[in-house]
Amino acid sequence: MEIAQPRDLERYLSLAKRRHGELCRQKRIFNARNRIIGGDTDAWDAQVHDQKIKEATEKARHETFAAEMRQNDKITCILEGRERRDRKSLCKAINDFQQTFQKPETRREFDLSDPLALRKDLPARQSDNDIRNTVSGMQKFMGEDLNFHERKKFQEEQNREWSLQQQRERESARAHQRCAEGLYFKTRLQFDETAKHLQNLESATRKAVCAAVKEFNRNQATESVERKTREKKQEQEDDLAEISNLLRGDLLSENPQQAASSFGPHRVVPDRWKGMTREQLEQIRLVQKQQIQEKLRLREEEWQRDRDWDRQRVQRAGSTLLVERQQKRQQRDLRRALDCANLSLAKEQRSQKKYMEEVCTNQPTEGYFTQFNTGSR
Repeated sequence: MEIAQPRDLERYLSLAKRRHGELCRQKRIFNARNRIIGGDTDAWDAQVHDQKIKEATEKARHETFAAEMRQNDKITCILEGRERRDRKSLCKAINDFQQTFQKPETRREFDLSDPLALRKDLPARQSDNDIRNTVSGMQKFMGEDLNFHERKKFQEEQNREWSLQQQRERESARAHQRCAEGLYFKTRLQFDETAKHLQNLESATRKAVCAAVKEFNRNQATESVERKTREKKQEQEDDLAEISNLLRGDLLSENPQQAASSFGPHRVVPDRWKGMTREQLEQIRLVQKQQIQEKLRLREEEWQRDRDWDRQRVQRAGSTLLVERQQKRQQRDLRRALDCANLSLAKEQRSQKKYMEEVCTNQPTEGYFTQFNTGSR
């Protein structure tokens, strides 16, 4: 099971607050009954309350961050002190090692800059095996061994001294190692105690933060329940008031005066108009009757006018028929006269033709033409 961190709790709390604020905002926006023109004091109070909650949350978060920073500063100080002590002990161990094992006189080139070189310088000949006794120095001759016993004794003493010195160095190294191990164990124990103390402080701080968050959540839940109860009660009261206003208002009581418009007595409000009054209906019926009578009168006049037009059309048709008949009689008389004239002309032509034929048969052609032309003239 995972442990809820303060950062997760703060994130969940901010998301819940934002979701609740969005729901309250949707209620305020999409509720047409509560939406008014002007300042919304409830919204302002809710915003102030949300701002206070946000400030309290920010303050708790800053306090938590401050506690974590103080704790981190303590841990940093402890680690820096530990590092300084380790550096100091390391430098001290290096200096001790240099003073013990890296003395200037143990260097290979120390004899080149030794201030006591002349005092430490050896005589021309110390023993028979002196390497400085070359052939050209004439310090050693064949068969000479002057300090054989001293040299042997010195070698034994030197070997014994070297052995003792190695034992002392070994014991000193062991003592230094035991001291360093004891110091290391003491330091580790001190670090463990400090870490345990810091862990206890961290757990106590975490418990305090969890308790504060739990108390804050409990207070928020209580406030939310109380706010929902108040909102439900206020909503019930508003519903009862709305129902009472509707029952007593002009909408359900069918009051015709609520449809009166402020732009004039001849205009009405469409969404409040409950129909016409009896006087208006009687006036409309009277106007309809007048319109019916006027329509009947116009229809009668139109019918009379159509009758006049029909009579005139019949009269015109009769006169036209008489004229056509008279024209036909005249044409018939003219045709008869023309036929008679044509018949007389035809008879005259036949008689003339007959006469001409007789004249042609009795006279020559030239005289005939002359006579014919004369007769034509």
